[in-house]
Amino acid sequence: MKTSQLFLSNNQQKPLVSNRSQWKKMTAGAALVASLLFISHTSLAASISVSESFQSLKPGQKEQSVQFQNGIITMAGNLYFPNGFDPGKKYKAIIVTHPGGGVKEQTADLYAQKLSGEGYVTLAFDASHQGASGGEPRFLENPAERVEDIRSGVDFLTTLPFVDEAKIGALGICAGGGYTINAAMAEHRIKAVGTVSAVDIGEVTRKGWAGDAKPSDLQQLLDTVAKQRTVEARGGEVKFVPYIPQVGDTSVPKDLQEAADYYLTDRAQHPNAQNKMRMTSLDKIAAFSAFDQMGDLFHQPLLMIAGSDAGSLWQSRLAYDLAKSKKELFIVPGATHMTLYDKPTDVNQAVEKLTAFYGKNL
Repeated sequence: MKTSQLFLSNNQQKPLVSNRSQWKKMTAGAALVASLLFISHTSLAASISVSESFQSLKPGQKEQSVQFQNGIITMAGNLYFPNGFDPGKKYKAIIVTHPGGGVKEQTADLYAQKLSGEGYVTLAFDASHQGASGGEPRFLENPAERVEDIRSGVDFLTTLPFVDEAKIGALGICAGGGYTINAAMAEHRIKAVGTVSAVDIGEVTRKGWAGDAKPSDLQQLLDTVAKQRTVEARGGEVKFVPYIPQVGDTSVPKDLQEAADYYLTDRAQHPNAQNKMRMTSLDKIAAFSAFDQMGDLFHQPLLMIAGSDAGSLWQSRLAYDLAKSKKELFIVPGATHMTLYDKPTDVNQAVEKLTAFYGKNL
């Protein structure tokens, strides 16, 4: 039944209720019904996902492809299990969020696998509108939805009988680090937060990768996005922009040159990571602040890991300075933003620190 039909038939010239009190009761009742229907839908989706995914789970199993719901969007994830996994036991869990433009099969999967080897159940997943996850339009980077992806992933973990829901941690890489911090501010089921090469995607959009962009550059960008929204509203062609430059573009910061080498070569290229984003994502990104209100709302223990040679190090320092909870900034000597994605020596140092951190705080 359409909402308009609930209150007023198309053939009637007067409302179905005649006074304000009755109207309030009806609207309140409709809101309650809608809420119950929504809760029933999402709960059913979660229970179906759990029962279908884990009915054949075996002791010692290493991984499982899973689906879970973020509202009406079906999310795709990879779940990893500790060595000697026993479905009848309870485990600490960590949800791992990938960088902007990435997919779960890249650095998020790497960290999820390594942390599962340290005794944790871990979940890496594709963002809404990206990778193997659902959501239309495709290739949208919407910070609000990226944050809700994390909360929904935590929802999913709490439905798993072998996860200790009181011991769930979160890890975010690059933009995923900013999203994870932001999610944890209001998501108290996340008990400890780790980041690797953390970035507030909104801040670097406003100020540039090195933090030295002019305000006029941002205004020009937003003017361009506004014009593109009008084009698309009138049925014109959708425009996409790349997350990272092409290989060999030396006009961009070193971090971004290394990102091209990671994402666009055999080093880590994946068919689901197409290096394209809807241009109309940029106004949403520019208005997002991952670290805003961090001093007041963020309360969990925090471990931030960054490379000493990373151009993005200022972002980890910024978040670290804002945090008032128990915190540590661990700088990996000689590492860059991108070597912490997959260089064995750098990743192993990060995992060693993360393992100790989660072991102490979960």
